[in-house]
Amino acid sequence: MLATGAVAGVLAGLLGVGGGIVIVPALDFALGARGVDPAIRMHIAVGTSLATIIFTSVSSARAHHARGGVDRDLAVYWGPFIFVGALIGSVLAAQVHSEALALLFGIVAFLVAVKMVLPLDELHPWSAVPRGAGGSVTPTLIGLLSSMLGIGGGTFSVTALTLMSQPIHRAVGTSALFGLLIALPGTLGFVVTGWNDPNVPPGSLGYVNLVGVAAIAPMTILMAPLGAALAHRLSKRQLNLAFGSFLLVVSVRMLWRALL
Repeated sequence: MLATGAVAGVLAGLLGVGGGIVIVPALDFALGARGVDPAIRMHIAVGTSLATIIFTSVSSARAHHARGGVDRDLAVYWGPFIFVGALIGSVLAAQVHSEALALLFGIVAFLVAVKMVLPLDELHPWSAVPRGAGGSVTPTLIGLLSSMLGIGGGTFSVTALTLMSQPIHRAVGTSALFGLLIALPGTLGFVVTGWNDPNVPPGSLGYVNLVGVAAIAPMTILMAPLGAALAHRLSKRQLNLAFGSFLLVVSVRMLWRALL
């Protein structure tokens, strides 16, 4: 769990993600080794991952903000929609078949990864972040899907913002802040939905295991600033390649889980 937290922290600072894509499978494995009921194992892994992302995103966002990498106006505009979407997603998570959701996520992540890895930096369908009624759909979906998957939102928000002509470093830094707006309501939702489940392991609040949080969160806090410092030393192309490569790994893992 300490090693998992260290890797997740570096990824959070480097790519603007919450580290959940590392934390969730690691927790799933650890909970399986402890004999936790398979029917709720992923719920606990996702809920616990979201709880650790609260700490990770604060550390990462502060590091990016110190380097001018957080767009405050965008955070104010998208923030409420992401928050509401995350709250809805945490409630829906128990109702949606995990394999179907993993398949959808894997396909989307793969397409996005191809876009980031290929030299398509000038592909910007939108010249700016959309405003008005239509502008609320994207952040709401980002919050909803991220909460359901136990991730900090960077996988979706960094991609969406770069397609909307936002600089990659700015997108990564702002996405780190969005992770907090996803993790807070998401964690609350998993606590409430799992509160009366008699099969949760000791040391749990609903589907959030405090032992896992205590082991992972300190390492993510320690390592996130290192990832943020590394992000601002890389060029735009290097950061695109790093994020695209990360998404390729994510998509393969998700597709493997969904189809096998």
